[in-house]
Amino acid sequence: MRTFRLDEYRIEDEPYYQPTGDEVELFEAAYHNQLPVLLKGPTGCGKTRFMEYMAWRLKRPLITVSCHDDLTASDLVGRYLIKGGETTWIDGPLTQAVKAGGICYLDEIVEARKDTMVVIHPLADDRRVLPIEKLGTLIEADPEFAIAISYNPGYQSVLKDLKQSTRQRFIALEFDYPGAELETEIVVRESGLERQLAGRLVKFAGMTRNLKGSGLEEGASTRLLVHAAKLMAAGVNPVSACQGAIAQALTDDPEMLASVNELSSSLF
Repeated sequence: MRTFRLDEYRIEDEPYYQPTGDEVELFEAAYHNQLPVLLKGPTGCGKTRFMEYMAWRLKRPLITVSCHDDLTASDLVGRYLIKGGETTWIDGPLTQAVKAGGICYLDEIVEARKDTMVVIHPLADDRRVLPIEKLGTLIEADPEFAIAISYNPGYQSVLKDLKQSTRQRFIALEFDYPGAELETEIVVRESGLERQLAGRLVKFAGMTRNLKGSGLEEGASTRLLVHAAKLMAAGVNPVSACQGAIAQALTDDPEMLASVNELSSSLF
């Protein structure tokens, strides 16, 4: 297990982020009132970039944990390891953030095992404490500590969803893909692609998003548009860029691939 040095997770340069509403003000108010935050929205719509921007704005280190099926409470809290013949306790990322006043961001929280919620709940209410059962201790969170979690409602099922006992502890911020003008600006800024081509990419994304639930689980995200735009800015043919960066990322179904590729060909 890696030992985190929180100074490594301070964001020195301002990340590029364009607000789409009052999410910045809401997050700041939640942070200053020691309230946890839940970000919900489709993949690639800017949730992680938003967290990076807020960590920079608040001048706090940001530890991001990408949750997955095998993530346990021990991965977050810490565990005993054998070093040089001795048993040593190593704090996990959540524990280090709690102690040092960092921001811990748990991305796609519903993918983690259920036992992770046991340690999150007391941090996400008035107690603001972290129980470490293996040590028999209770750690009080630093006043500047904050916890944020995210998930994609579109991917969830009955078996993988946030319980009300978790949801009602958090201030919820809803994210979606930005409007066409703003999304075009983001693509231009992130990739260096000329505006006219970026506008066509955004139009293409809108077409794929209209196919959600009709063969596609999700349409093209802003992240995928930036990937395609970077390929195009590097001289890759637009249709090939869309096929490799967007179509192949969205589906493996041959018929849907053909349909998505046909949409890109109609624009480029």
